Amino acid sequence: MPAERAGRLGVGTIGAGRVGAVLAAALGGAGHALTGVAAVSESSRERASVMLPGVPVLAVPEIVERSELVLLAVPDDELEALVSGLADAGVWQPGQLVLHTSAKFGTGVLDPARRSGVIPLAVHPAMTFTGTSLDLARLPGTWFAVSAPAPVLPIGQALVVEMGGEPFIVAEGDRAAYGEAVDTVVSFSSAIVDQASAQLAGLGVPRPGAVLASLARSAVENALARHDTGPLPEGAGTIDEAGFDRPLGGGS
Repeated sequence: MPAERAGRLGVGTIGAGRVGAVLAAALGGAGHALTGVAAVSESSRERASVMLPGVPVLAVPEIVERSELVLLAVPDDELEALVSGLADAGVWQPGQLVLHTSAKFGTGVLDPARRSGVIPLAVHPAMTFTGTSLDLARLPGTWFAVSAPAPVLPIGQALVVEMGGEPFIVAEGDRAAYGEAVDTVVSFSSAIVDQASAQLAGLGVPRPGAVLASLARSAVENALARHDTGPLPEGAGTIDEAGFDRPLGGGS
């Protein structure tokens, strides 16, 4: 399906979970044409109707066939089988951009599609998602880990900038360690807040989450500030200088 105007991509989204729906909405807001979304569960369909109004809910193969950029926002344990299954079905198209949002995988998981001539991108937003419009306001300034073959890194970086994010490069071989770091901060912070809230609730403190909110935020901010030193990560702040903000895609 051709994109809406010159330089814009036709974007299909597989997975209307909290991440996929928000990133698709961000790309749509940047002027790309949303060709379709795959949403299986009732909650995903409801989210798609709210976050992506007017975007058709389609079968996965049809989304791939229609799209110049395919956004794969599925759970980690489903990603490899999805990519391989579509490769076996002969659906991937040469020159097509395929972007997954997993933290722990680089572009290697996209190798079955790559053998069909697609351009692989691994782009992970370093934030947690609610799956609502609140996330769109949080994307600006959010860091995105980008892994891709060197010749196409600018494409991944430019897409991040269009979504309002800040790209930084993670080498393919470092992707698993990056994913582990992400899992650590999310799981530990959630577990600590849950534990402390339960202790306060046991003391009869009403709304323990509200009581801990300022304390938790300030403690985390202070800890982060101790490590927010030195130059920006490679790939950050270089989009304009390198000319990577030019329009993407060849749709009309």
